[in-house]
Amino acid sequence: MTYETITVDITDAIATITLNRPERLNAMGPGMADEIGNALDQLDGVRCVLITGEGRAFCSGADLATRGERALSGGPAAYQALTRSYNPLMLKLSGLTVPVITAVNGPAAGIGCSLALAADFVIASKSAYFLQAFVNIGLVPDGGASWMLARLIGKARATQMMLLGEKIGGQQASDWGLVYKCVEDAALIDAARALAARLANGPTLALGIMRQNIAAALDSDYATALLREADGQRIAGSSADAMEGGMSFLQKRKPVFTGQ
Repeated sequence: MTYETITVDITDAIATITLNRPERLNAMGPGMADEIGNALDQLDGVRCVLITGEGRAFCSGADLATRGERALSGGPAAYQALTRSYNPLMLKLSGLTVPVITAVNGPAAGIGCSLALAADFVIASKSAYFLQAFVNIGLVPDGGASWMLARLIGKARATQMMLLGEKIGGQQASDWGLVYKCVEDAALIDAARALAARLANGPTLALGIMRQNIAAALDSDYATALLREADGQRIAGSSADAMEGGMSFLQKRKPVFTGQ
């Protein structure tokens, strides 16, 4: 399928979604959010998703200048854009049954920051930064940032990012534990693709259950988490990949997982 604001490449069971409005620093209007969501609906056979940005930015935030979207800076139009486009995209990402990687190659601001941090693995370049700029224009963080940041880096640092609107560079984000790791700019895509290949060759069913259990555990008690793990073990343990994993262990060889 051809999109107007993104490109999608599926190779070796890895879906690479590239935000493709470099002239606007990949600013995301509702239309881009809808296109990403549509791409996430077309993942048959995909075992890992990689999201990055074209050019010198990951995503500079919501597009306030797109025709018909000028009112996104606040008010009822912003509410509609969030509830109809941005929030459904974030929920769709959280519900995926395959791992998600973001390769953050520059600014990740506003909704772009939320999108970047929604991944299971966030790899940032040295020139990347994460910014909750809403306070500078009298608005509040969205895209799940209020929920996400406090859980990733704790209340104090989340408050710093949101109430002070300070840029958090790639290395600082790594030091904070906000991202998986920070790499040199030139190494970013290779590092992301290598990780994507590793995950795509892993036990896909088990990986999907793991990401769902991690998300659920953030809002559940210990007993509920134990039950979810037991149920996940029941499902994963019946898979072809689990059988292959057991046989490879006994035969002292590297397993070959098929995602089944």
